[in-house]
Amino acid sequence: MIQSLNERGIPYRRMHNLRIAGARLDTCEHVVRHLGALQAQDYHQALWAVGMRTQSATVTDVEKLIEDRKIVLTWALRGTIHCVHPDNVRWMLKHLAPRILAKDERRLEQLELNQEIIERCRQIVYTALGRSQRLARPDLMLLLEEHGIPTDNQRGYHLLWHLAQSGHICLGPREGKQQTFVLLDEWVPSANDLSRSDALALLAERYYASHGPATVQDLAWWAGITLSDARQGIEAAQSRLVSETINGQTYWRADNAHESSAGEGPAVHLLPGFDEYLLGYKDRSPVLRAEHARHIIPGNNGVFMPTIVVDGQVCGIWKRTVKSKGIDIEFKLFAPLRDSEQHIIEAAERYCAFMGLPLAATSFHPME
Repeated sequence: MIQSLNERGIPYRRMHNLRIAGARLDTCEHVVRHLGALQAQDYHQALWAVGMRTQSATVTDVEKLIEDRKIVLTWALRGTIHCVHPDNVRWMLKHLAPRILAKDERRLEQLELNQEIIERCRQIVYTALGRSQRLARPDLMLLLEEHGIPTDNQRGYHLLWHLAQSGHICLGPREGKQQTFVLLDEWVPSANDLSRSDALALLAERYYASHGPATVQDLAWWAGITLSDARQGIEAAQSRLVSETINGQTYWRADNAHESSAGEGPAVHLLPGFDEYLLGYKDRSPVLRAEHARHIIPGNNGVFMPTIVVDGQVCGIWKRTVKSKGIDIEFKLFAPLRDSEQHIIEAAERYCAFMGLPLAATSFHPME
């Protein structure tokens, strides 16, 4: 089925399908299942990414689901940390991680690591984490050092990353400010295996239901697969998808996706850093003007700032300062938005309600 697509409508429809605007979901677990995976390099921003898509969840609710193993944190897509539903962890790692690991040989050489060292590390970690144990990252690093495996210069982190990509470990709940690690076999229950064809179809279906309208290039970027695999996934799921065309480019969405339009639903949102609204697409131009990108990714170092979105467009960034009696939030805008300032403050109040603290102070500044 082919329909016409208005370019201006892309951000609005994505916001609804990503559950940023419109009908939010009832539980955090439902959010993670619906989106397939949510970027989670920054732990606290990831909690907000999940919570803001629900009707009333708090930061405590999200962390409890991590503790209860209803949300799993691991390097599921593109070799980066994501929030994933436990039902999807194993097949994602099985079908997506090998391509990432195949590209890792040069990095292993740079770090003077090899398969023998990785296997020694695996055995040490398995012994330490057995019987449902969890250890914080500094403790695991010390353990490796005690067994004669140097962890300096990113070696230790890369070893843990490699074991996670290989399906041996994943992140557990936080202990204070520290990440913990657990054995994947003990943390995530076994699930029905998927063939590669079925996995690609499910990736396409989940992606376009939650991120559409989007292109085949966007799917390939998000999942870390080849364009050929992305096309195969679309073909396998095509009976449940709809294609639309604008300026000669084909966009896909789920056949039951919400049909939103400009002016429908709340217009102002404070999104976390690394949110799927930006990270979920190879082409971010529909929502972020090229001249503003340097402010969202300062230094082009891969770190994405929390963003202010007004009428579907990224219009600035925000920064929180958490204090004992409340949260101060500073807003930096690309251009003055006097008519939207009160709505931005209301969006900040929603974030503070999620955190369980009052909004203490706000300030608006032009982008430097």
